[in-house]
Amino acid sequence: MSHRKFEAPRHGNLGFRPRKRAARHQGKVKSFPKDDRTQKVHLTAFMGYKAGMTHVVRDLEKPGSKMHKKEIVEAVTIIECPPMYIVGLVGYIETAQGLKTYKTVWAQHLSDNFRRRLYKNWYKSKSKKAFTKYVKQYETEEGKKSIEASLQAIKKRCSVIRVIAHTQIHKLKLTQKKAHVLEIQVNGGSIVEKVNFAVANFEKTVNVTGVFAENELIDVIGVTKGKGFNGVIKRWGVRKLPRKTHKGLRKVACIGAWHPSRVSTTVPRAGQLGYHHRVERNKKIYRIGQAQPEDGKQISTGKTEYDLTEKTINPMGGFAHYGMVKAEFLMLKGCVAGPRKRVLTLRKSITPQTSRASLEKISLKFIDTSSKFGHGLHQTAEDKNKYFGPSKKAKMASK
Repeated sequence: MSHRKFEAPRHGNLGFRPRKRAARHQGKVKSFPKDDRTQKVHLTAFMGYKAGMTHVVRDLEKPGSKMHKKEIVEAVTIIECPPMYIVGLVGYIETAQGLKTYKTVWAQHLSDNFRRRLYKNWYKSKSKKAFTKYVKQYETEEGKKSIEASLQAIKKRCSVIRVIAHTQIHKLKLTQKKAHVLEIQVNGGSIVEKVNFAVANFEKTVNVTGVFAENELIDVIGVTKGKGFNGVIKRWGVRKLPRKTHKGLRKVACIGAWHPSRVSTTVPRAGQLGYHHRVERNKKIYRIGQAQPEDGKQISTGKTEYDLTEKTINPMGGFAHYGMVKAEFLMLKGCVAGPRKRVLTLRKSITPQTSRASLEKISLKFIDTSSKFGHGLHQTAEDKNKYFGPSKKAKMASK
């Protein structure tokens, strides 16, 4: 029987096998928070787009720690969250095999951004007839009675209600026009109240402020940044072989015994790295920012109680490879999965939070808005002009 010269823990986590490419581009909510019917009717999830990162300065509130009441610098992620549009509802019934879809009711007017999601190639499609028959039900008395009967059946038989909502991706400066669609569970209140809430919000927008609040902990579901096909050194973190090794050294030396005559699944092998579906739990919301008006004075979303500079959350020149954030946004502590522009699903925390760290009230002292493309020095364009003086272009304009 063989032995090894040095003992060591295994390399890499086996908890996320198989490490393959995600089946879908957007994060899927596989479980929603437990329903508490004593609360008001509310939504439990939202969607946003990753804009980029910056850093903030704040005073730490942690009695007993040496850093209590002292300034700390923390990295934060900005997620742009334009309002979502509700277009339907789904009723689920509980069975021995789990939840099963019972009935789906759709709104009368469905935007092209949503209907694009139903086609592989919207541009080449000649008919574009999706939902044209269904919406005609709203024009006849029989059709209205059929829809009302479906709603009454959902109220009578269903135990879980979810609304169908889509993002308004056209409000962002992205090339994509096809909206991302999400089923969002409605929690709180009775089943009748949930259905009434969903129907009342048909063809209406829901803002992120109506779902989350500042200082709340949320879960971020998304697909990580893809890195393609990689070897065992990068993919699993195994040790490189000695320099003089025959036929390469970025390998696993022994991939198993002669018998059983197959390679075990626990042996590190080369393959896909990144573009995996992941859930990161308990990310704290440091700030929820307002949307910028289309005309008039900009709202100072980057201002704090200590830093009274009139500035937006956008760094100088915008977020690198993303642009300017103009819609509502969330500022989350730390990093989140995926590259810039990646769609992320944001869910209310699946477990109630009681720890001291989770209940801490955050008070920001400073938000960095220097350029993220290189080594930024100036926080605003006014600072830069004061430092360098008027530019040649400005001098020519003043003449």
